[in-house]
Amino acid sequence: MPSTPRTPAPDAPAVGAPAEAVAPLMRGITVLRRLTEAGGTSSLSGLEKATGLARSTVDRIAATLARMGYVRLDGRDAVLAPRLMELGNAYLAALRLPRLLDGRADALADELDESVSLAVGDRDGIRFIHQATRRRAMSLSFRIGDLLPAERTAPGPLFATEWTPEEWARWRERRAADPEDRGFPALPPRANPTLDEEFEACAREARKQGWALDDQLIEPGLVALAMPVREHGSGRIACVVSVVSHTSRHTAASLRDTLLPRLRATVQAMERDLRSAAVPGSGSGSGSTSGSVSAPPGLATWTGASKQELGREFVESLARGLTVLTAFGEGRAELTLTEVAQATGLARATARRALITLEHLGCVAAHGRTFSLTPRVLALGFPPLSRTTLPQIAAPHLAELAGRLHDSASLAVLAGDEIQYTARVAAARIMSVNITVGTRLPAYATSLGRVMLADLAPAERHSHLPKGSAGPELRALTPHTVTDAGELAAILDRVREAGFALVDGELEEGLRSIAVPVRDRTGRVVAAVNVAMHSSRRTVEQCVAEVLPELSATAGLIEADLRVAGRFTRVPVA
Repeated sequence: MPSTPRTPAPDAPAVGAPAEAVAPLMRGITVLRRLTEAGGTSSLSGLEKATGLARSTVDRIAATLARMGYVRLDGRDAVLAPRLMELGNAYLAALRLPRLLDGRADALADELDESVSLAVGDRDGIRFIHQATRRRAMSLSFRIGDLLPAERTAPGPLFATEWTPEEWARWRERRAADPEDRGFPALPPRANPTLDEEFEACAREARKQGWALDDQLIEPGLVALAMPVREHGSGRIACVVSVVSHTSRHTAASLRDTLLPRLRATVQAMERDLRSAAVPGSGSGSGSTSGSVSAPPGLATWTGASKQELGREFVESLARGLTVLTAFGEGRAELTLTEVAQATGLARATARRALITLEHLGCVAAHGRTFSLTPRVLALGFPPLSRTTLPQIAAPHLAELAGRLHDSASLAVLAGDEIQYTARVAAARIMSVNITVGTRLPAYATSLGRVMLADLAPAERHSHLPKGSAGPELRALTPHTVTDAGELAAILDRVREAGFALVDGELEEGLRSIAVPVRDRTGRVVAAVNVAMHSSRRTVEQCVAEVLPELSATAGLIEADLRVAGRFTRVPVA
């Protein structure tokens, strides 16, 4: 039975690639886009069908992306990995808007108790660069990086006020080719397509009013009010701020009447922030960094070693092409070809072909002699990965650790005077530690709890210990449990200095565990990982000599992923 023709997505590469385009890079980006549209996980055979590529090509691309840390191969599935977010992070850092404005957006969301988003224009669509959502039974499900058609959003008419005749023509062509918006995976298909004239009228009204409304255009019940934030100097739209609500709380009219003054005040404050942050020569993303761009150490050596180890399974031109995207960032919004070559360590000819390919794919824009990233870079995995939690980040690393040591490995967070297990991989043994995700144990008597308590100031530690009538009440769980508050404080000081905690038989007779902290981008301990075993498995000395190095390395891998994932998104720790 013939399959239903696939509607080309707005992110799909255009036909007629330049002669100098790098075909493996084009194929690799196609795989990443299809994997993103699949929610971040797809079988390799599914990617074969979705991309139209040969299975052997898909396998080679997946192996290369796995080597780069951008995907994880889990049996027959390819799964997007947090490190892939470094590509979207490069765009967001170069843009600077999230860093400059997200605090204002978050404050507005808190004040209004409504979801607030920041969006930029992406050709004839809009793409989110920040989300401050409210936790409700009915809450906004859009993610950073999601692409929506301009005509079904509040920001869309505002961006359309700056469209050229060519851009309007492209919008009409897309509407005619995809009237149900099936090329926008973040949206349900449109049931009743609207007329082009309706959106054109909305754009004219938005130009006159300076704001725009979405009255249930995306789906029934969803209403939004939007205003543009304009660049200093040019007056062009830098981004659009939207307040999103539900008809159970506001009609479109009441949303406008009630919230427009507060939204306008926030936009004015954001524009002041942009003026204050403007640096001569940097403008809205311009800014050569001549003399300050250096190549990452060992890139050529790494790609060469990967090619030697994996042979044909490693697509070197794909790895090099994706590396070009990471050359950009804060203070490096626009780069010349020479600067890209310097930043990546690639030959000028290699960098040039990669840039030509990325421009063809819509990920890079050329401005005379300089290049910059476009919002389309966020289509490379950012939407599904922006909702990643710390337990999801930790899970594959814990599985590898447990596989190497043949003992249970866990992640936990501090919850009051207890720890709560949030991820766990049990050892396949006849006798193993019987703990499941969600289990709570007293923090003072566990290795996980002690490394987290040790990071707190002494005065703060008391709030995470069981309370008695005369202070902390540490109950003896075994004959070995430390129950004296002063002794525990001394132990926690030593743990803080050593960087790990080892607990032997204090929670349960015969149970021995060792733990290290997990720190976020700021250095704050947000969780801990441990390995637990029966005391007959290893001596205390063996735990320190054999388990601790492996455990510390695993924590380092989790922290590295957390730093990437948490740069522009909030990563839930539980």
